[in-house]
Amino acid sequence: MSITLAIIAVTCLISWQGFNNSTLFNKLKHYPYIENRNREYYRMLSSGFLHGSTMHLVINMYVLWIFGEFVEDQFVSQYGAMMGRLLYVLAYLITILLADIPTHFSKQNDPNYAAIGASGGTSGIIMIFILFKPWSELLFYFVLPIPAIIFGLLYLGYSSWASKNSNDNIGHSAHFWGAIAGVAIALIMLPASSRTFIQQIGNIPYFN
Repeated sequence: MSITLAIIAVTCLISWQGFNNSTLFNKLKHYPYIENRNREYYRMLSSGFLHGSTMHLVINMYVLWIFGEFVEDQFVSQYGAMMGRLLYVLAYLITILLADIPTHFSKQNDPNYAAIGASGGTSGIIMIFILFKPWSELLFYFVLPIPAIIFGLLYLGYSSWASKNSNDNIGHSAHFWGAIAGVAIALIMLPASSRTFIQQIGNIPYFN
């Protein structure tokens, strides 16, 4: 079993427990107001293993499976099986944490704000994939095929805008900062990603 599938299994288990246990759910969710007052900083990480519905869980885990297996392989290729998988897990967890830090500070005086979901982590995984394969086709809204690099730019632009202007109860801030964290982690932990991106970005397949 890949580490990606192991992460998916653990996330599904914890999320399922949260569906049926409101006490556990409330203890693990990202809740800046309580994090700040009770020093419960673990919530910024544990919230990445909770989801609000089965559909929310399925979408995030599908995205993690599709892109995470590839990213995991890049870590294994760079560092070997054991160390590569360990660093891959570490990168994923750090991405979840970094995605929640901005709202930890901006919402710590708002008792009505809370967030859950692995979207910050999966956003980072998607961006690492894009660094390695910028011209691969991704399905925008699961329908329209567009180059990965265009998808990434649209994703960053919309997430940034929506984090300031949308009231749809979606964690757009976590999406944006998770994506940024993924790029930063790739540049530090997978230096081949920057070389590969630079080599491929000028080689536009549609004009070759």
